[in-house]
This record gives sequence, C-alpha cells and structure tokens, in this order.
Amino acid sequence: MVNWATRMMRSQPLHEKLSGLVRTGIALNSVRDLDSLLQLVVDEAMNLCSADAGTLYLAHEGALQFHIARNRTLEARIGRDGVDNLFQRFVLPISEASMAGFCALTGQTLNFPDMHNLPAGTRFVHNKALDHRTGYDTRSQLTIPMHDRHGQCVGVLQLINAIGSEGPVPFDGEDEMLLKAFASQAGISVQNAQLDEMLRKSHQETLFRLSSAAEYRDRETSNHIKRMSHYARLVAHRIGLSPSKVDDVFHAAPMHDVGKLGIPDSILHKPGALDPDERKIMESHALIGSRILEGSDVHVVQLASVVALTHHEKWDGSGYPRGIAGRHIPLEGRIVALADVFDALSSRRCYKAAWPEDKVLSFLEEQKGKHFDPDLVDAMLASMASVREIMAQFQDSDADFEMLESPVRAILQSTKLG
Repeated sequence: MVNWATRMMRSQPLHEKLSGLVRTGIALNSVRDLDSLLQLVVDEAMNLCSADAGTLYLAHEGALQFHIARNRTLEARIGRDGVDNLFQRFVLPISEASMAGFCALTGQTLNFPDMHNLPAGTRFVHNKALDHRTGYDTRSQLTIPMHDRHGQCVGVLQLINAIGSEGPVPFDGEDEMLLKAFASQAGISVQNAQLDEMLRKSHQETLFRLSSAAEYRDRETSNHIKRMSHYARLVAHRIGLSPSKVDDVFHAAPMHDVGKLGIPDSILHKPGALDPDERKIMESHALIGSRILEGSDVHVVQLASVVALTHHEKWDGSGYPRGIAGRHIPLEGRIVALADVFDALSSRRCYKAAWPEDKVLSFLEEQKGKHFDPDLVDAMLASMASVREIMAQFQDSDADFEMLESPVRAILQSTKLG
C-alpha cells in the first residue's frame, strides 16, 4: 500500500527538507519525556526520508534494547495496537552479528537497496520470519547509529522501504545525508532526556527514602507507602485525571506522613489510647509535614506539602488539622486519605491483624460521604481487581516485621555481621 502523503514528501526540494530538519531539531529539544521523544524520533525520521516503517534501539549496558516500531502499511491493515503486539521487547548484542549491532559498534551507516539480494560477502542475513507472518515485503533498509555529544552511541535508527510511485525504492544519498544530520540531533536529545529521567528518578528515590524514614519511626513497613501510593495512582487514573496529574499523585503520596518525624516516641509508640493533649500533638504531624515540605520549587514537593496537610481531613468536616469539608479539601488529599486508610485496614500491622476484604469494603461503603469522597470510594471499589494485584505485589513478609521489632539485629543478620 502506497502512502501518498509520504510519497509526496519524497519529491520535496532539498532546501525544503533541510528547513524541515531544522524545525524537527527544535521540536526534539523541546521534548523531555523519554518515551514521547523516542516515538517522535521514529516518526520524524520516517517523514524526513519518506519511509514506510522504522524501528529504534537504545544502547544500554553493552547491548541494544528494542523500543519503538512503526509500520504505516501494517498499521493501515491491523491498527497501531496490532503492530505494537507484533514487536515484543528484545535485546541485541552490540556486535557484528546484526545490522543494528554493527552500526552501534562501528559507527557506520548501512544502506541496502534490496534486502532480497544482499551484496556478495555481506555478513548479515535478512530474517524473513516477520515478513512471512504479516505478509509485509521488506525491500530497502537504511540503518544508522545515533551518537551523543561525546561521540558515544546512544541508539540505532532503522528505516525500511523508501516510498516511491510504484512501491518500495532504495534510500538514496540524499536520504543518507538527511538521516545522518537528523541522527546527530536525535542522539543529543535522547541523551538529554535520559539525563532528565535519571535526575527525576534520583529525586523520587530520595523522597521515597525520606518517606520510609517517617514510616519506619511509626513501625510501618516501607511496603505500606508503596501500596498506598499505587492505590492513590489507581484511583486518580480511574476518575480520569491526566497522566501527568496521575503521576504527580503517585509521587507525592509517599510523603503524606513525613511529619511523624517530629512526633516524640513516647506518643508515637504509646501502647494505649492517647489523652487529649497527646492526641493534639499526634495530630500536629500534618502541620509539621506540610512545613517540612513547603517552600520548594519542585512541583511534586509542593503537592506533597498539600497532601501532608490535608490527608486527615474528612468529607464531612470532622477531620484535622483545619476541619475543612467536601471539595474544599484538595483532591489529592482526598485521594491519599482513602488510599492510606484502605491500606491501614487491609494490611497487617505490628499491633493488629489485617481486616478481611469484605469488612474493609463494608467500612468504605459506610464512610462514603462521611470520611471519604463518595466518588473516590466508587472508583476504588470499581478497581478491586487491580487493588488485589497491588496487595499481592507489595505484600509484607515476616522479615519486614522483624526489621521493625529489632532493626539492629535484623541488619546485622542480613549483613552476616551478627
């Protein structure tokens, strides 16, 4: 099948293609999300060289990891999801055993005009299994490495079937020139996005460990904040928040109880009921947490400050520290309140056994419109299959509780020093 719009792009004058290359470079530099960037790289490379299909590999720990595949002909036949299902993630060695590996290893570009008739002495073999399975005909193929600003290979781009008037044609010298220029821009953009992702993960790890310290003082396992953060994300997604807002909730939720770092052990670990003065001190952890986190320039920390302050407010206004009600409570605080209580009830603690599921769900139904936002309760109840998967994935073990009961002994045993 000929994609007419793409074929028309192939006939564009070179100066128009070069202008498009400049615009594409600007677009690449504006994208910081790695997955979105990789998709953009493949799409723009295909457009630039009027290719019917394209794939992208990223270099990682001495190998190439397959990430993206596009194929206009197959997408028209079986849809985008169908194409995605055809290509499972796999890893190639950076070696001369494959075209992509060869390009990554040597830095050379490979341009084969006819994959059915490879030049004599070519060390590569065209695997036709996918073509046979899908009815696709791979003819021309252009493979090029992407390098960062230091000349290190960050990935490999592979374009398939340049589109001509009657079907696939070879990629020409102009295609090679354009793709080399594009690949140099793309390599630097990919490196920048990877560095941004690494920095973001580093921030998230630091915040998670700070949150774990607060839970550790309260004799909660770190799995508690993993579970409740996933529950919060699940609810946020279920009610239709945007992907970025869902991620914000997920990353802010672990810090909800960071204020417990400021509560004395005599109150935090008191075995019996708290008296009114002690209760007031305990409830101050919401204000303490908010103050620990306030004033940050980082959006997720700003949101975490709001969550820390409001996750003990109740829908009917009977919560603390401010006694606000209904939709005056920030949505993120309402979501975390539900996720936190659900996990507290449904999980084992040092001082109690887990409630059975039917009892927990009955409690949530009973507290709709009292403790919890009714819409959020409905969202969680409608997502119980996923909730159970989260519970199973982050289930506490006896070792987790041994760590809480005797942390020094547990650490010594785990390091074989005791």
